[in-house]
Amino acid sequence: MALRIGFTGDVMLGRLVDERQRSRSVDAVWGTTLERLRGLDGLVCNLECVLSTRGREWQRTHRPFHFRADPDWAIPALERAGVDVCALANNHVLDYEETALRDTLAALDDAGIGRTGAGETLDEALEPAVLTISDPGANGEVGNGLDLAVVSVTDNTPEYAADADSPGTARVEIDADDPETRRLVRDALERARETDPDLVVASLHWGPNMVTEPPDAFREFGRWLAEAGVDFVHGHSAHVLQGIEVYEGTPICYDTGDFVDDYRVDEELRNDRSFLFVLRATPEGRLRDLRLSPTEIDGCAVHEASPDAAAWARDRMRELSAPFGTEFEREGDGLVLSLEG
Repeated sequence: MALRIGFTGDVMLGRLVDERQRSRSVDAVWGTTLERLRGLDGLVCNLECVLSTRGREWQRTHRPFHFRADPDWAIPALERAGVDVCALANNHVLDYEETALRDTLAALDDAGIGRTGAGETLDEALEPAVLTISDPGANGEVGNGLDLAVVSVTDNTPEYAADADSPGTARVEIDADDPETRRLVRDALERARETDPDLVVASLHWGPNMVTEPPDAFREFGRWLAEAGVDFVHGHSAHVLQGIEVYEGTPICYDTGDFVDDYRVDEELRNDRSFLFVLRATPEGRLRDLRLSPTEIDGCAVHEASPDAAAWARDRMRELSAPFGTEFEREGDGLVLSLEG
């Protein structure tokens, strides 16, 4: 039997999404994807906002956008979708200063939703989120479990970096040769390995917006992570899809795009179109395949993609992944990347 672990791109629940949710059902933000999300055995997302009604907009440096959602609806919405882990190492966790970040950490903790990549200190930000995914087995009986450890780092927004005494993100330079980067990331990975996981995931918020190809430094870093024992690389930040490379058996999703937000749509790059990325693995942690189900954002909610949008996303992913030698099979509206053999 294979367990199904879902990964999404950016989940931004602030601004217009937050306004819409005040007058519609809690699960409306997940549109027509809700049943698919709830059918997964585990779900990891990049949470691209804080969960708070407090704090003041960051003014210490110029920040054009500030994202904040009311936890009174946002936490139930995350619960309804079955979100298990939120990666927090990104460029919005201090948008409303330390007060809102602390509210976010507390809200996720109170809900039992794992989080990694941000904290009261750098030491806390480097701690992994650990998830045990149970195998239902025959007759609904719980069988073997798969233990997943997720670490999260970002190269965005230096002023949001945590340190020994201040809250913020686990920030690094994306440079596999940089001694400080290697020290911090190895520290995070060692903490993950101490939990004796079956799979280790690195969730990376890296690079600038609206860029469709990873730079050489990102490819080198992704490969270094694979060599360091990471089983799956979950990239995000560009707001648009980038290709997938498989290196020494490790899928590197350079950018998973946007999953839900209120952003202006670029008609060429189509930042409103992406996938739900579903990694299938055995309870022992052997990877079977990666399945890509097309999605699109409309009305501040995420939906299963229309036929035209799905075709565009399939073609785009094939085009972007071809330079890495990655080939997909078609399955329904989506794509399948085999990881066996």
